[in-house]
Amino acid sequence: MKGNIPSKKKSMIPVRPPLLKYLKQHNRATALPLQYNDLLRYESAVPLYDQEGEDTLWETVYYAQTDFKEVNEAMKRIYALLKTDGDVEVLDHLTVARIDYCTFGNTKPFRVRIINRINDNYDHFYIKKADASRIYGLELEDLLSPNRVTFLIDGATLIEEHVAGIPGDDFMKHQLDDTVFNQIRIAKEFIKFNERCFVRLLGDMRSYNYVIDITPDIEGSQFRMRAIDFDQQSFEGRKSFYLPQYFKENNPIIFLGMGHMKPQTVRQYQLEERSLIAMRVKASQDQFAELMKVMIKDKLSTEEKIWQLSEELSYHHGTRAFLECRTMGEIVYKNIELLLEKEFRDSIILDAPIS
Repeated sequence: MKGNIPSKKKSMIPVRPPLLKYLKQHNRATALPLQYNDLLRYESAVPLYDQEGEDTLWETVYYAQTDFKEVNEAMKRIYALLKTDGDVEVLDHLTVARIDYCTFGNTKPFRVRIINRINDNYDHFYIKKADASRIYGLELEDLLSPNRVTFLIDGATLIEEHVAGIPGDDFMKHQLDDTVFNQIRIAKEFIKFNERCFVRLLGDMRSYNYVIDITPDIEGSQFRMRAIDFDQQSFEGRKSFYLPQYFKENNPIIFLGMGHMKPQTVRQYQLEERSLIAMRVKASQDQFAELMKVMIKDKLSTEEKIWQLSEELSYHHGTRAFLECRTMGEIVYKNIELLLEKEFRDSIILDAPIS
């Protein structure tokens, strides 16, 4: 039986004019002082290891002296665009500590480490190849999840802010709490995270593609799971690919849920999360409609995968409605519509047909 992994490496999907127009309207597009391809001109690289001596699959890159000043200045300006809307007053306090490059993954990102010289505080951001499905994933995350996402695009270059948190795989290895109270909270959050991914069809949420944000509370801690990889936004054809519960890498948390959650409790948390998603859609109704109108006309996957997913979701929901979908965007919209059926009936989403 085929495992729940991507069928093959996904090709980059271009950002077409309708999507670019949407991004410009919502202040996601801006002129950058440097493009992704410019960073590929590094002179040398050394492997980057973690504190335990394990290879991180990242390399620290170094630039020729003739390019060094230009690259550093551009990185600081990009960070200012991302964080302070381009306010140049912050530039004097910033310095680039390190630039890392990862050949693992579709977007082959550069990770830039920025340090504030006044207090030695550091932050990161990423420079990647622009990919349309990833951008739809980022926008849907910003609109439908409890998390805000900041990113910028210029041509074939995508800039993303860093999402703070403990990588899911590291969390399961080293910080999976042994107190029952916190285990229940972790299991509850995974149910909600699973629901958020399935509603908007974000795939491949294996443990290393999301982080755990931990907030100390009066008693115990609160946990929030945040996706950090959006390459597999509505691309694959298998329904199970959009349900984190079906990835074996998530088994430690899944087993917590099996030990602490009854079916009626799981159902309650699923409905709670759908209600919250509906409220977020209502709060951004016009923008959500604009995004869907662009997405349903975009080519984001193959006809074979679109047909497979429409069949599997039709069976899952007990309806033939998905069989009329011809694009992944249509499938995403139909899935949101069915899972938030009451809210759609009450005209929370649109006053007119989306197509």
